[in-house]
Amino acid sequence: MTFRVIPSSSFTYRSLAVMAVALSLAACGKPQAPGNMPPGASARPEVGVITVQAQTVAITSELSGRTVANVVAEIRPQIGGIVQSRLFREGGEVKAGELLYQIDPAVYQANHESAKAGLAKAEANLVTVRLKAERYKNLLSSGMVSQQAYDDANAALRQAEADIAAGKALVDLARINLAYTRVVSPISGRIGKSTVTQGALVTANQPTALAMVQQLDPINVDVTQSSSEMMQMKRALEAGSLKNAGANQARVKLLLDDGSAYPLEGRMAFSEATVDTGTGTVTLRAIFPNPKRDLLPGMYVRAVVEQGVKEQAIVVPQQGVTHDPRGNAVAMVVNAEGKVEARILKTERAIGDKWLVTEGLAAGDKLIVDGLQKARPGAPVTAVAAGAPSAPPQAAMADKASAAKQ
Repeated sequence: MTFRVIPSSSFTYRSLAVMAVALSLAACGKPQAPGNMPPGASARPEVGVITVQAQTVAITSELSGRTVANVVAEIRPQIGGIVQSRLFREGGEVKAGELLYQIDPAVYQANHESAKAGLAKAEANLVTVRLKAERYKNLLSSGMVSQQAYDDANAALRQAEADIAAGKALVDLARINLAYTRVVSPISGRIGKSTVTQGALVTANQPTALAMVQQLDPINVDVTQSSSEMMQMKRALEAGSLKNAGANQARVKLLLDDGSAYPLEGRMAFSEATVDTGTGTVTLRAIFPNPKRDLLPGMYVRAVVEQGVKEQAIVVPQQGVTHDPRGNAVAMVVNAEGKVEARILKTERAIGDKWLVTEGLAAGDKLIVDGLQKARPGAPVTAVAAGAPSAPPQAAMADKASAAKQ
């Protein structure tokens, strides 16, 4: 067998060549280090920002309450008797003065006729008594009658005149009782169910109402507000940081129990003058138009009351505000050096999907709202307008390289 000896120098050169090719192939599959990135490429993460602006906002409070009929009339009989008929449709609309019930008028009609007859009798008696008194007056001067006889005739005249006055009062009373047999509605509105039927016996001023009429347009909404919140609002108005939205005329919007918004706007009517000692709240009343009778008494609602107007207010999206372990509100902003800066905020309240910020931000600050997970305090970032589409990194690099060749 014959062995061929390869010179050591040839083996070394070939080994080095193979190793060089292997390293080149491995390098092609690895990403380039930041130091070897093409000119113009940036390693800064991209974040979406908004520019904070001062604006005028309406300060509102969302208060819970219930609807209350504007006017309520409980229908009760003024006299006793048998109900002859019911003349309305339950749940329908009635007008003021409309006949609702008819009570049997026979007895009251007879009493009215009797009172008129008594008045006629007293008027007839007055004629003879007056003539006698006048005749005695003439005879008294000539001494034909005594002073006692004249005084008796004059007293009889006054008695007859009093009987006529009493007779007229009895006629009026009988007429009023006769009119009460017609039970009419004192107001216009929607009437509820009837508690009596035809043939029922009713009595004067009975505790149970025959029916109830409620005026629903407009309708009242009674809500409650804590006395502490009311005092805070009052101090803000006195300090000038909040402007009044209008005394007793503040606008009010309504949210129904299912979360939908009532389409018509109301106004604040008044606030109660005392604080409820049990709950520490004050009752506020708003008035809403209700032409379609969508709102019924007793409904649970939430009223959004405009209690003031704040000028030069800083309002930012809630997505740009986080909270640290201590519960402090924190926002990330891009400073003038293009670096992320953490700010501790003081938020007063939520207005829709935004926070009202009283400390920590100023007009002109660039607040990060997109890409917060990429923002680290002190790290440089590339700020773009929030919501603007960003170009893919490969496309951006290709565009830069093309521009460099040209």
